[in-house]
Amino acid sequence: MNHRDKVLAHLQQGKTITQGEAINLFNCYRLSAVIQRLRSTGYHIITHNEPNFNARGTHARYELMEG
Repeated sequence: MNHRDKVLAHLQQGKTITQGEAINLFNCYRLSAVIQRLRSTGYHIITHNEPNFNARGTHARYELMEG
């Protein structure tokens, strides 16, 4: 199973994902590229920007919108 399939299955379970989680779960270091490929094939994935733990900047959390 490739990164695209793993990330898609994760999102289809109603879960969200960040780059850090993608690295830990799937050894995927190019999550934004995977998300872009999924979007280009018709999946509606939204990006939530949330603050970093050190309070500097934000990071993306991706969520699949059904329907």
